[in-house]
Amino acid sequence: MSVLAGPDLAAASPPVLSAEGIAARARRIREHVHIVTDPTGRELGLATGPRPSGPVLGTLPPLYPEWLGGRTFCEAHGVRFPYVAGEMANGIATTRMVTAMARAEMLGFFGAGGLGYADVERAVRTLADELPDSPNWGVNLIHSPAEPALEFRVAKLLLRHGVPRISASAFMELTPAVVLCSALGLRRGADGRIIRRSRMLAKVSRPEVARQFLSPAPSELLRRLVAQGELTSEEADLAARVPVAEDITVEADSGGHTDNRPLAALLPRIVLLRDELTRRFGYHQPVRIGAAGGLGTPSAVAAAFALGASYVVTGSVNQTATEAGLSDEAKTMLSEADIADVTMAPAADMFELGVKLQVLARGTMFAQRAARLHAAYQEHGSLEELPQPLRATIERDVLRAPIDEVWQRTREFWHQRDPSEVIRAEADPKHRMALVFRWYLGNSSRWAITGEPARRTDYQIWCGPAMGAFNRWAAGTFLAEPANRSVVQIALNLLEGAAVLTRAHQLRTYGVPLPASAFAYTPCRLA
Repeated sequence: MSVLAGPDLAAASPPVLSAEGIAARARRIREHVHIVTDPTGRELGLATGPRPSGPVLGTLPPLYPEWLGGRTFCEAHGVRFPYVAGEMANGIATTRMVTAMARAEMLGFFGAGGLGYADVERAVRTLADELPDSPNWGVNLIHSPAEPALEFRVAKLLLRHGVPRISASAFMELTPAVVLCSALGLRRGADGRIIRRSRMLAKVSRPEVARQFLSPAPSELLRRLVAQGELTSEEADLAARVPVAEDITVEADSGGHTDNRPLAALLPRIVLLRDELTRRFGYHQPVRIGAAGGLGTPSAVAAAFALGASYVVTGSVNQTATEAGLSDEAKTMLSEADIADVTMAPAADMFELGVKLQVLARGTMFAQRAARLHAAYQEHGSLEELPQPLRATIERDVLRAPIDEVWQRTREFWHQRDPSEVIRAEADPKHRMALVFRWYLGNSSRWAITGEPARRTDYQIWCGPAMGAFNRWAAGTFLAEPANRSVVQIALNLLEGAAVLTRAHQLRTYGVPLPASAFAYTPCRLA
């Protein structure tokens, strides 16, 4: 089967009135579908292709996956499909994944979060070489409150190399780094409209954060960047006239950083806020709103578009893709998960703030062990204050090494990455404890990536309920086998299925008696 759009060349088909026939005709989304009646006028049926003879109550035009979202999104980003493979930190969203998505005329982001500067630079150079003239690829800029200097360096790196798309994630407030990415290179075109050099997509799950990205950049931050020589006065002036981000991804119950919000409640709230701020600031065109979180089946994707999303972003399901930078063992664990096999655990990058993220619970003890470390951090002022029984338990069951040894490894790591962290830790015992405990949280993700066999029960695998939903949908099909789960096949099947379900819902609203089978789509190989 192909998802390529083309002219309707199908021959006329006789009307069908049976449940099986109606379901089969409803799936032929690339043809005109006509709602017809039986000779008595009492029963409704369907015909596809050219208009049939006899009474026709209504006709629906062909429907393609490309048309499910907002056309302005596809035009703005040079893509054919309104679909994004989101960034998964520590390079789990690999350069291979981003390249595959770009060549399939979709959008993909490299997962730069959690990586050192050199690793991000290497990935950016690789992508720039692989996709030199393509606008439909990007790199993640993650909020790093514990490492603001690194966040700013990464931002400047992305701008220096001309990364065309930047995905801003996990931000609780605007920072100089994210404002710089939004404002640098702003200019007026010949028609007077403001043109951006890089386009930013911002992930949000709270209205108060969305408001910041939907508004122009704060004047204080713009003045500071101008004073530092990072922006020109003209760029700052233009930045005060446009929203920080042109695309807002509403992130619902997702893997990793999440507020576990339901999409059906959150997305309409952000749309209303977008409309309010568009009127207030007089934007030439409204910010596009996308959907992420919980999108693991065609029905979920169709629902997101029905809510008004211009595009969809997937994450958890792509971790089992052949291009994902995750070990085979971790991918197997993910492919066996169900929707309830997830839980919340402390986040390494925001450990001291008590921020949590959603991870896989099935087959790993990471969440429980990480929670034990955070409880110890909250209850005690330093490593030295830990009661001996608790200290022994942490060393034996969690760290699997003496705390002093872990501190030495941690110290060496931060000496290379950011020496100021070592200085602060040696002056602040509480911070030293946090860094030691973060050693476990940080390495648990890397163990899942490398497939460290001795640490299987410590794997930290970011995952939302979408993974379990995807597994149940794919069961018994070619996508059940991990070797067949390319990121493009996952994307095309979710989009194709969403189009089939959208057509079924359209027909149902016209009173056509659709059987349950019309609302099911079985994955198949698409091109």
